[in-house]
Amino acid sequence: MMSMIRVFVYGTLKRGEPNYHYMVDAANGVARFVGKARTVDCWPLVVASKYNIPFLLDLRGQGERVEGEIYDVDQKMGDFLDDFESHPKLYQNTKIAIEQLTNEEDHDLGDGKVTHQCSAYLLKNFKPHMAELPCLSNYSSQGVPEVNAYMERYLRDPQEGIDFVVGEVRYREN
Repeated sequence: MMSMIRVFVYGTLKRGEPNYHYMVDAANGVARFVGKARTVDCWPLVVASKYNIPFLLDLRGQGERVEGEIYDVDQKMGDFLDDFESHPKLYQNTKIAIEQLTNEEDHDLGDGKVTHQCSAYLLKNFKPHMAELPCLSNYSSQGVPEVNAYMERYLRDPQEGIDFVVGEVRYREN
């Protein structure tokens, strides 16, 4: 039996979101939906950059309990997700506590909720103003009153990229 990695997704990789197709593309590996979930701790989930990208800031105890989904993924999908999320340059693949709310058929677990340690992609190095942005408990790419809708990668200018800073070094993610 192959070893699986438990992953929590909170943004564009969730079902119904613009990058979900990567989760079900067998060429990327295996991803099995485990259930809907939310973080045990509060985290700031913010939407930032001119492309309206969701970021989970590495500030445990601030923000909201964030809703998302748990997947069991094989190593190939885990490697794909690390690359997709620009780990370790942009996001850090970090284990955090996640409370499972439903099973794979989306049936509510009620009092039988289970806590898992899941890999999640956190933004550790971010501009200070990002910590002051409105925090969401549940991301939608369609936008919320305070933000605009997510801009899919194929619509972005490849020459612009996304600027971010790690320590004293400025990077550009294309």
